[in-house]
Amino acid sequence: MADISRIESLAADAVAWRRDLHAHPELLFDTHRTSAFVAEKLKSFGVDEVVTGLGRTGVVGIVRGKGGPGRAVGLRADMDALPIEEATNLPYRSTVSGKMHACGHDGHTAMLLGAARYLAETRDFSGTAVLIFQPAEEGGGGGKEMCADGLMDRFGIEEVYGLHNMPGIPVGGFAIRQGPIMAAADRFIIDIEGRGGHGAAPHQCVDTVIVATQMVGALQTIVSRNVDPLGSAVVSVTSIHAGDAFNVIPQTARLLGTVRTLDPAVQELCQTRITAIATGLARALGAEAKVDYERGYPVTFNHAGPTDFAAAVAGAVSGAAQIDTAVAPVMGAEDFSFMLEERPGAYIFMGNGDTAGLHHPAYDFNDKALPVGIRYWAELVERALPRAA
Repeated sequence: MADISRIESLAADAVAWRRDLHAHPELLFDTHRTSAFVAEKLKSFGVDEVVTGLGRTGVVGIVRGKGGPGRAVGLRADMDALPIEEATNLPYRSTVSGKMHACGHDGHTAMLLGAARYLAETRDFSGTAVLIFQPAEEGGGGGKEMCADGLMDRFGIEEVYGLHNMPGIPVGGFAIRQGPIMAAADRFIIDIEGRGGHGAAPHQCVDTVIVATQMVGALQTIVSRNVDPLGSAVVSVTSIHAGDAFNVIPQTARLLGTVRTLDPAVQELCQTRITAIATGLARALGAEAKVDYERGYPVTFNHAGPTDFAAAVAGAVSGAAQIDTAVAPVMGAEDFSFMLEERPGAYIFMGNGDTAGLHHPAYDFNDKALPVGIRYWAELVERALPRAA
């Protein structure tokens, strides 16, 4: 079992790391300062190997147990921030205008750094702990990029685990489920071509504003009338643009939107129906429509065995009463899904307490959660890679 007193003694340093990262947020793959910070800390802890530049700006630290050769298990933390103006008066608030750690990746990074330090000191396991610090989770697909750079094969990873803080769950609490825990997220653009003209003569035009507004309503029938009621899908039109003048019926209109699903068959159905509805409705109203549909992050799918194992680890950290093993799926998306497509593993939510929600300008990672996360990672490694008796 992980040494609780040693982990508690790391908490003050972890708070300092977390607050430094919070004050210096970076977006997507531009995590140069953050990546350098992580690499420097890992080297100072005496980990066996530090690899930089994986997935552009990702960092990997290798810690080998003193119990000898064995399996390799991957632990992943994300590093990037969001393009949000911070709305707090914290002494460590963002120093970069328009950027902030509004999703807690600063805390995720600090927790995995704390676990790296603990594991490098104790090494009370057999095999290899692979510590993965990933850029560009927030829309850039950094997890996919790291996998494409050979992350799994290069380090011999056999299982991989991820963690995300969750406001609303008490500090010390965890939530997980087998199967889909987060949704696939796709994007679509619909370009409508009509016939523009004077606002006083609509009968001489094909009004793309009318086509677009009719289309928004029609697209909602996909979930209400095409998807099995026991399935899950969200189709959202999030932007409509047509014209710039009071007295001109616009020639073109554009819709932007997202599709979120938990099942590949439902995902395929939504894509098919969006194309059919958009092109068919436009044609019926005398216009033409072109649909550009882009598949994004796939479903984050927790494998059965690793999920049970992760829940047991969380139970060892906080007690079984604080572990929800049947949490409802979240329709947000997560690019840890790419790693789970490459290797068995599991993704777990960890309590952040009663704080502002994720992606909110007043959000702040709860420092009280840091020792909980460090212990979770340390416990996971020592249980997954036990030393021979």
